[in-house]
Amino acid sequence: MLRQASPQGWTEGLAVEARDLVKDFAEKRAVDGVSLEVPVGSIFGLLGPNGAGKTTTLRMLLGIIEPSSGERCVLGHTRPIEAAHQIGYLPEERGLYPSMNAREGIAFMGALRGLPLSTARKRADQLLEENGLGEWAKKPIRTLSKGMAQTVQLLGTLVHEPRMIVLDEPFSGLDPINQGKLERLIRSRAADGVTIIFSTHVIAHAERLCEQIAIIAGGKVAFNGRVDEARECLRPIVRLRTRERDGPWRSALPPSAREEGGDWIFELPQSGPEPLLKALIDGGAGIETLAIERPGLHEAFVAIAGDAAARAMAVEPENVQ
Repeated sequence: MLRQASPQGWTEGLAVEARDLVKDFAEKRAVDGVSLEVPVGSIFGLLGPNGAGKTTTLRMLLGIIEPSSGERCVLGHTRPIEAAHQIGYLPEERGLYPSMNAREGIAFMGALRGLPLSTARKRADQLLEENGLGEWAKKPIRTLSKGMAQTVQLLGTLVHEPRMIVLDEPFSGLDPINQGKLERLIRSRAADGVTIIFSTHVIAHAERLCEQIAIIAGGKVAFNGRVDEARECLRPIVRLRTRERDGPWRSALPPSAREEGGDWIFELPQSGPEPLLKALIDGGAGIETLAIERPGLHEAFVAIAGDAAARAMAVEPENVQ
């Protein structure tokens, strides 16, 4: 993994470090004391409902807007705008010149990041071929499907071979096939040592892709760490089906156990599975199935951020900060 030298007082080996970022818009506090650490070469997800402050946080990290207070260091720069040529950024608001062809659209975005136009065009051709769009290279962008146009814009964020890629809700509006293509592209860049940061309100994407996440709700970080650490906030769940519906074995089930579809469902007791199994066998329960399931990221999100934030994950307002 590449290591990143950092200014004095900042942590070596982190692509991004933010301390107590706050952003106020008039009377509204959009971000309230966000601190983050993103290791070099990791896939890092900002997970939370729309309006939680994810986009505002990303814009502060990139230097597009300045925080009301707080500090950040990005790729060794305490003024993130100085690292812009090393970063690829796909904003939530997509924007391409519809009359440009796909090749020129990608090359233009590379030129904005300092690439010579001739080099940018060669890389654009290569990227389009690698992603199955070679035959569309000279087609006007307005003739492309939504998924293809979004792929073109994504390739434009990669053409200058950035050390860090920032994607704001990159899966929004994509069908499952194009979502899968994007996931593979993210993994391939991360395998090359590129740091990936993306925001999403879709828990499944974060669970499949991310090594580390920050759960943001109401402008605050409710959790920041590895995905497995988030899931470990909850105890494993037991699903039990027995032949007998009653008997002395019932005393081994915790008071919180509930019946659902013929199964008993409850958290694994602190004592582990062995005493439970012994009580079930000795009590003549007649075990038909017994499964111990690790909680998913969705259950962890609900436990960490609360039911209201979880319900808001399904809402997509038209305009959010």
